[in-house]
Amino acid sequence: MKKILFATVFFLQLVLGTTIAVAQNTTTNKLKTRIDTYLTNNVTNGYSASVLVAKKGNIILSKGYGWSDRQKKILNTPTTVFNIGSVTKQFTAAAILKLIEQGKLNLSDKISAFYKEVPTDKKDISIHQLLTHTSGVSVRTGGFRYDEASKDQFLKVFFEAKLWAKPGTKHQYANANYILLADIIEKVSNKDYTAFLKETFWEPLKMNHTGYKSIAFNSEQLAHGFYFNYTDGIWKDWGTTQEHLPSNNNHWYSIGKGDIHATVQDLYTWHRALQNNSVLSAKSKELLETPHVAENESGSSHYAYGWATFKTKSGKKVVWHNGSNGIYFSNFVRFTEDDTVIIVLSNTILNSDSENVAWEIGKMISDPDYTPEPVTKLSYELVYDFMNSNTPDKVEKLPDFLNEHLRTKFSDKAVFNRIGFKRIAKEKEPSWGLELLKLNTQLFPTDGNLWDSLGEGYLTYNIKDKAINAFKKALELQPEDNCHWCKNATEKLKLLKQ
Repeated sequence: MKKILFATVFFLQLVLGTTIAVAQNTTTNKLKTRIDTYLTNNVTNGYSASVLVAKKGNIILSKGYGWSDRQKKILNTPTTVFNIGSVTKQFTAAAILKLIEQGKLNLSDKISAFYKEVPTDKKDISIHQLLTHTSGVSVRTGGFRYDEASKDQFLKVFFEAKLWAKPGTKHQYANANYILLADIIEKVSNKDYTAFLKETFWEPLKMNHTGYKSIAFNSEQLAHGFYFNYTDGIWKDWGTTQEHLPSNNNHWYSIGKGDIHATVQDLYTWHRALQNNSVLSAKSKELLETPHVAENESGSSHYAYGWATFKTKSGKKVVWHNGSNGIYFSNFVRFTEDDTVIIVLSNTILNSDSENVAWEIGKMISDPDYTPEPVTKLSYELVYDFMNSNTPDKVEKLPDFLNEHLRTKFSDKAVFNRIGFKRIAKEKEPSWGLELLKLNTQLFPTDGNLWDSLGEGYLTYNIKDKAINAFKKALELQPEDNCHWCKNATEKLKLLKQ
């Protein structure tokens, strides 16, 4: 009797377990299909990226979308390598914590311990303050990321720059903090920044497609960046980051804060290593993900070390960071309590909704009934689509066309201004360029800068009376301070009245 009962119980457990597993697989497959459909629909409007979604160690989706290299017709895949932008910062932060584990650093260490030339106003800036962007360093400190700058040049700029706030009093995200941390890593470890990360993290974890400047894999795996050139109205190939970074070691406006490269698969490996405390100790990981300082006045979001963190409406913790160099865009979102991760690496930025893809996927995971709209086509490209199929006298219909395709009211003053300026420089007689500048002042009549642009348009075609009226209007709308167009409008009025 006992044997029969045992066999019956075992059979029921087997059946129930199988049933539950089948139900879970069905749910996962449905979610995968929903996400894949959403991302595939995005490609229609020019979106390109690699995406990985996983939960509790199970990969739900890992796939590439759109072009990695349009000219060579290479598609994005899960092994395509992207510039991850400021997602780099959490690697820099992890390196600092590893040096602390090794007893070579303390969070309370002042930068005056590493630099004899540090001025009085900065001598008490601590490692913790650099990590949390509370050093008081201004966001303007440093230069353009791909300009050549030696380490000494960067340090000179850093130490001579005026502080935005007293160290330790306010949070302001500033890349220079993490560039300085990269140098401190080199000083303390006696190793090159990239070498330390590679030897400490990437090689042990077999993250073979993660690196900074040097690559040890097929260069065709590097995603080319693409941008829309509104002068010509076409997409152009920006190339790869390696083509823009200095070939020598004078890269000290870039290192530490951005421009590390990785695949979605490698970043998923990194996520698993963090979750399992296999790359940092539990104590270090806790420090890495602790909400140290508020990022905003409401305190709804906090900065940790190289990560940002907040709580969802249901009270669950999210640890995340995004990054961009203006061409590439990355988002690394970790729901740490559920062990759910969403990694999106893109080589084309469209409108703002193209930067929200990871969050849309997050909504799909939490709500089985949620279906997001595809990302919209770039507004600049839409303007050219309209111009290519309409004559300038139909310009009044352009706002409705944009509202329909953007699924929101068009409100970007820069779009018509930029395209209009470029067009009048190319057109021999009044056409689309001037019509766009006129339309812009109709949509945003209180912006003096747009009237100044319209004045330039009229002046280009020697329509003096309308140019005078436009420049006068520009000056009438000048703000109390920082009128960057007033000098031009004033000079042009003098010229026109001669």
